Amino acid sequence: MSDIVPPEVRPKPVVPAKPPHVGAPSPSNPFPPQGLGSAGPQGSAGGGTLLGYIGIDTIIEQMRKKTMKTGFDFNIMVVGHSGLGKSTLLNTLFKSQVSRRSAGWARDEKIPKTVEIKAVSHFIEEGGVKMKLTVVDTPGFGDQINNDNCWEPIGKYINEQYEKFLKEEVNITRKKRIPDTRVHCCLYFISPTGHSLRQLDLEFMKHLSHSVNIIPIIAKADTMTIEERLDFKQRVRKELEMGGVEYYPQKEFDEDMEDKSDNDKIREAMPLAVVGSDKEYQVNGKRVLGRKTAWGVVEVENPNHCEFAQLRDFLIRSHLQDLKEVTHNIHYETYRAKRLHGNGGLHPVAANDTQESNL
Repeated sequence: MSDIVPPEVRPKPVVPAKPPHVGAPSPSNPFPPQGLGSAGPQGSAGGGTLLGYIGIDTIIEQMRKKTMKTGFDFNIMVVGHSGLGKSTLLNTLFKSQVSRRSAGWARDEKIPKTVEIKAVSHFIEEGGVKMKLTVVDTPGFGDQINNDNCWEPIGKYINEQYEKFLKEEVNITRKKRIPDTRVHCCLYFISPTGHSLRQLDLEFMKHLSHSVNIIPIIAKADTMTIEERLDFKQRVRKELEMGGVEYYPQKEFDEDMEDKSDNDKIREAMPLAVVGSDKEYQVNGKRVLGRKTAWGVVEVENPNHCEFAQLRDFLIRSHLQDLKEVTHNIHYETYRAKRLHGNGGLHPVAANDTQESNL
């Protein structure tokens, strides 16, 4: 009697874990090598592995690749007295010549009687990431003799950008990517008086805090001592609270406890006292950005000298995307709801319609 040979038991194929040495798919090679003995797209007779690592976290890599291809927009507005270093601070912030001066603005040009707004766009690329940066400057804000309602042109400009976006949205044939000219952030420069806020400062921020993300900063903070700076910051925070001014990041927009913890630290440091400079000096054998004085060099990126590093970290590294989202989901949606409610509904525009939508 012959022996019974049991049938061969083959192990079930399993989804391979993500190897530590295998990188993410690249644009030139969307199917990275799987190693020896691995199956191709249709598999092989002796191989049991699949095409590669499979997991929902790969969506992050897909989003990153798409964002790097298309790039993104970021629009920042600066408001404040002439001579507070708005242009210099922006150049220092983005380490590029993005100020209105580099766009052909002459320093000796006569300041217009009314607030004149100029928007200058620059394309910046760093580490393969493309960004269209638009700087909206308001030269000479509040410098006129009669400053009644001088914030209205700025509020009008902000709403005009919302209106442009809204008109593109209601078109029957919409663009694949709607150009975004909405102001994502408004840096409000406070004069380092050491006393209190001007009434004009309070009125401006109060009128526009519900339309744009306002970030108050104290300009040229090196003109005050550390004790004067701390007292001035505390006084400004109290005046903003008493005046009903909401500045970014707002407490009601905290999504979870982690956000609340991070944003509380930022709110406690507001307004940030900064110094801007695009000139380098030799300090302790290193080249640093700073402002040279008779008693030494004020280092821009030294946290013991000013809070510029904290502003840059907060504005670019940690909260840039959130600024864009709050603009779209809160400020723009508020404007959109008011416009559509007041207009009685949408009035789409056909592709061949030459008339503007009734908005």
